[in-house]
Amino acid sequence: MFPTVREVLALDPVRHGAPRLIAGEAGLDRPVRWVHVAEVPDIATLLRGGELVLTTGIGLPADDAGLRVFIGALADVGVSGLVVELGRRYVTGVPRVMAAAAERRGLPLVELRRATPFVRVTEAVHALIVDAQLTELRATEEIHQRFTELSVEGAGPAEVVRQAAELSGCPVVLENLSRQVLAYDPAGESAELLLDGWEQHSRRISPAGRTAYDSDSGWLVTTVGARGQDWGRLLLRWPGGGELTTPAPVPDGVPDPETGRVGPMPGGPPTRLTILVERAASALALGRLIRRDAEGLERQIHRTLLTALLDHSRPVDEVALRARALGVVLERRHLVGVVVRYRADEPAAEVGSPGESGQVDPEAGPARLRDLSEAVGQALGEAKLTGLSSAIDDQAVGVLLALPDAAAEERALAAFAAALRRNRMDAAPARPPDAAPARPGTSVPGATPARPGASVPGAGSARTGTTVPGATPARTGTTAAGAGSTRPGGTGPAAPAVLGAPPHPRSAGSGAPPPLLRTAGPAAVIVAAGSGVGSLREARRSLVEARQVADAARRDRRELPIFRLPHVGLAGLLHLLRDEPRLQTFVERELGALLAYDARHPREQLLGTLRAYLEQGRNKSAGAAAAHLSRPAFYERLARIARILDVDLDSVEACISLHVALLALDAVRTP
Repeated sequence: MFPTVREVLALDPVRHGAPRLIAGEAGLDRPVRWVHVAEVPDIATLLRGGELVLTTGIGLPADDAGLRVFIGALADVGVSGLVVELGRRYVTGVPRVMAAAAERRGLPLVELRRATPFVRVTEAVHALIVDAQLTELRATEEIHQRFTELSVEGAGPAEVVRQAAELSGCPVVLENLSRQVLAYDPAGESAELLLDGWEQHSRRISPAGRTAYDSDSGWLVTTVGARGQDWGRLLLRWPGGGELTTPAPVPDGVPDPETGRVGPMPGGPPTRLTILVERAASALALGRLIRRDAEGLERQIHRTLLTALLDHSRPVDEVALRARALGVVLERRHLVGVVVRYRADEPAAEVGSPGESGQVDPEAGPARLRDLSEAVGQALGEAKLTGLSSAIDDQAVGVLLALPDAAAEERALAAFAAALRRNRMDAAPARPPDAAPARPGTSVPGATPARPGASVPGAGSARTGTTVPGATPARTGTTAAGAGSTRPGGTGPAAPAVLGAPPHPRSAGSGAPPPLLRTAGPAAVIVAAGSGVGSLREARRSLVEARQVADAARRDRRELPIFRLPHVGLAGLLHLLRDEPRLQTFVERELGALLAYDARHPREQLLGTLRAYLEQGRNKSAGAAAAHLSRPAFYERLARIARILDVDLDSVEACISLHVALLALDAVRTP
């Protein structure tokens, strides 16, 4: 805020006096707090320190000892410098003893070799000081205004840190209590140099107080937190000290304006930077309170980095750097993309019967996604695996595993899947054997899902229609709890059914519709893994493959611990190609006429009839049962489909083509 002695000597009124530095060059960078004119030898008792003393010397002692005492008193009180105008007392120059004493004490001693009106010097210096104070005040006002706007707008940590770096022109880092970097802005410097070995470097920065400057490292530090719960630190590296620059040595100090104690020359940052980091920390703490129920900052950074890999929104090197600062090393690792998602897109509703509290809870979707994300994070911790993990869309949680080598891939995936299943089963109570099924579209964990319209013997159908004994289970629908379903292949009994809520009181023996349950069990979750890759630049391919496999596996009736690309077969291949225009053209060519007919006759929906026929292996009796139609009605519909599509439904080749088109249509319609 204050000009230095060097800057004062460069002012025009001072240069008019032909100044010449006689001694104390080391103190030229001292700040000048005020300019004082004095002609008495005992002026030191009236000063507070930081003054530039102007004198003609007419009242100074005549003996050498008196001059030494005079210089010593000025140095002890902490004046910035002494300017002597020649001509009245000293004609050719100041006494040598005076110059020697000033040099010994590091006090700048300046001669003015021409007559100089002191009033012009004081006016110029004081105007400079007032301008600096006004500039500081304006900068402080801008800081308050900027961070108030950020707080009102609910800006995220990255934006707050960016604004702090922009206003200060200095690198800024936000870290948690474990010294992991949550956000940073290098302010034009090298991010790699800034964050290299950050944890070790940060632990050496430990100034006293909630907001303080560590002169050894050059970092201004403030604690971030609110309501007695601190969760991080905000650090700003000031180029005026520390490792960046070495300030000129100052032999003598200036007195503290509050206590009057003489200490070393302050080398810390200006007051406005202290205000800046404290206001930024307040904005961060307020934002944290507002987002108390949202993801933690670490998880937000994980999501940012995973999204950057999927969208190419950030350079790969920057992703690696930020992940390393967060404690996740991605360089020179075997990387595997994993996606965990629910089989059903729609969130479960509040517990209750339809028509009462069976309305879909708008918070259920985000809540269950947070639950799944937390379960994935716990599974990573239990399996002792490292990597990035966060929600990547509204239905799925993505993980980028960082393994030491390719040999550890299968073992790591198996450990992760087992830990995830344990976490989800521990979080949900066992469902009573007589509990009613969930609403249509929700599968019972451990039971084989059923095709549309099909029902399990002994259980009431969830859809309108009749129960057909012996009907083959199909892709989607509901199954009855307690039914003796087996895993694919009939190798043994299904796993115990697990759901997240007890049956509604009205559902037992009252004929009331089944309750709507808040959560589904472990079998409702799919874990898919992509191919392992050897570099971060290939990680996107593994993540995209895992996401596509997870989407394709939703129609798979098996309950595999991990789905990989070979497991999803033709449906998986079609899902991978769902954005291919030629596949979409094929679907329109094969099924377009039937889809158009169904659009004009919504009550008939012949596409479902064709699906039932093809999924039952062209067995018309089984197809009629699956479609809940009488045989004559089913045969009549098949004949109508054949006319509309102009195909022979008894032809194996034609039916294969139609079945592939149906699978492709499902893939195209899957988000």
